[in-house]
Amino acid sequence: MTMLPICLLSTEVKAAIDKAVASAPVVLFMKGTPETPQCGFSRASIQILGLQGVDPKKFTAFNVLEDPELRQGIKEYSDWPTIPQLYVEKEFIGGCDILMSMHQNGELAKLLAEKGVLVTGEPETEK
Repeated sequence: MTMLPICLLSTEVKAAIDKAVASAPVVLFMKGTPETPQCGFSRASIQILGLQGVDPKKFTAFNVLEDPELRQGIKEYSDWPTIPQLYVEKEFIGGCDILMSMHQNGELAKLLAEKGVLVTGEPETEK
């Protein structure tokens, strides 16, 4: 008999995470805040996004340390065991190790450019 993992992800938490993931084109679930990361992996992820030139207007972060349900729930939501976790256009990209690899091999720059989430040299015009 195989033991199935117990799913603790409530409907409410899943709905809250769905909303969070959709709240900006680039979303990072992290320990701490972009200004004061609380772990080295979260700090590295913020630095990578900064080096890539992600537009701050198209980015938001959620501090999982403020909400135990979010901290556990995001791991189940993505089926990924660690934090930080990056989403681009509602798609789970990965954790710090994946970000670092994609940053180094150029895949992250390509993805972020394709999604139009980088700061451009041209002023944005209001429509």
